[in-house]
Amino acid sequence: MIYQILDQSNHAAITELFTSVFTASEGEKEGTLIGKLASELASTIDNDETISVGAFENNTLVGAIFFTRLHFKHAISVYMLAPVAISDEHQGEGIGQALIKSGLNELKKRSVHVAVTYGDPAFYSKVGFQALSENVLQAPQKLSMPFGWLGQSLTYEPIPVINERPMCVKAFNNPVYW
Repeated sequence: MIYQILDQSNHAAITELFTSVFTASEGEKEGTLIGKLASELASTIDNDETISVGAFENNTLVGAIFFTRLHFKHAISVYMLAPVAISDEHQGEGIGQALIKSGLNELKKRSVHVAVTYGDPAFYSKVGFQALSENVLQAPQKLSMPFGWLGQSLTYEPIPVINERPMCVKAFNNPVYW
């Protein structure tokens, strides 16, 4: 398996991967929704505000994740991990965890302070994420399931308390994802 930073030239493969994975697991409506989100994110990959890491087998994209910058008035570098997709044929092989670890290592190289995500605590705890109270660090939108807001420090410092709602990339600025 080869893991690498993706760019906009991977747009079609990313969109197809997310649409098919989420359609198979969550149904056509969710597949269309997350496929559209992935397409919007893939079209804005700039390796700064939007970073994507992919897993390739035989030159075929079999997994991908996104990290997008959250902006606070407070001088801190925070990225949000979402969404993640692994092709049906490769689920359960540890590719998702390997992609996340690869992405987190890339963020550490860039001196990012904190990574957050909104998802299944049972899955994300395997790669170091822990429950994160919005009293410590708020999500960009009101959360429908606050127990799914997770974070981890990428430094040796604890996650600082920041009493403001961050700005996120345009693609996530829709309450349907929260």
